[in-house]
Amino acid sequence: MSLYDSVLVTGGRGMLARAFAAALTKRGRISFIAGRADCDVAAPEQVAALFEKVRPTLVLNCAAYTKVDLAEKEPAQADRVNGTGPGVLADACRRAGAALVHFSTDYVFDGSSARPWRTADRVNPQSAYGRSKLLGERAIQQDPPPRWLILRTAWLYGPGGPNFVQTMLSAARAGKPLTVVNDQVGSPTYTLDLAEATLDLLDRGGSGIVHVTNSGQTTWFGFARAIFEEWGLTPQLTPITTADWERTKPETAKRPEYSVLDLVPLENTLGRPMRPWRDALRGYHDQYGRS
Repeated sequence: MSLYDSVLVTGGRGMLARAFAAALTKRGRISFIAGRADCDVAAPEQVAALFEKVRPTLVLNCAAYTKVDLAEKEPAQADRVNGTGPGVLADACRRAGAALVHFSTDYVFDGSSARPWRTADRVNPQSAYGRSKLLGERAIQQDPPPRWLILRTAWLYGPGGPNFVQTMLSAARAGKPLTVVNDQVGSPTYTLDLAEATLDLLDRGGSGIVHVTNSGQTTWFGFARAIFEEWGLTPQLTPITTADWERTKPETAKRPEYSVLDLVPLENTLGRPMRPWRDALRGYHDQYGRS
């Protein structure tokens, strides 16, 4: 039996699920893309019914509660989707003998490191969103399927969903002056590159917790400036500090100051480097930004 005999992708309307649909189709793999209408991942009976229908050999869990700021007001809902859901899927995968890939986040760290975060570093989430994602990691590891991957990633953007790139472009085209935080450092990650890296990692026997982003680092301000360079836009763009932002948005969730993830184990397994974030942004623009 092949790992790809029956691939189930949850979170069917999101950016990442759409990226996997494209990547799997490109490789000639048949998949079932499940949205909320097909299954509530935190409901065991619905997951069991979906597994009976699809009989997956591989589950790519792209279902997630991603509204970072709103999670501060809705922690129970974030915990249900990001914490309970992965545990329910892990249980179903264990019973079915299926492999599980789950996506976590840089927000499980507190941002205090001076070097890229390693998978074994101490987790210490500072937001309701980060805590909910850590719950999901632990739920999977508590009683895992025969094969599992938890992939921590960061700063996602891509076609098919709301993201920082589209937010910046919409604001610039509306003629709005922009202030963007310039003291939070991370690695913008293109969903299509994440999907390809995930499938390559599976093909090479990857397992456990792995960090996956595009390579290199920048700030949110640097990311915004690069976006406008690629799209040929010249909005009024001003860098600010996190403290400045929090004074104007006091209900904002706390973000990690430094969330660059260590890619060495990933790149050693893949036998290749991850594409630099700036090159990935250019690729996104060339493929999707001209329409």
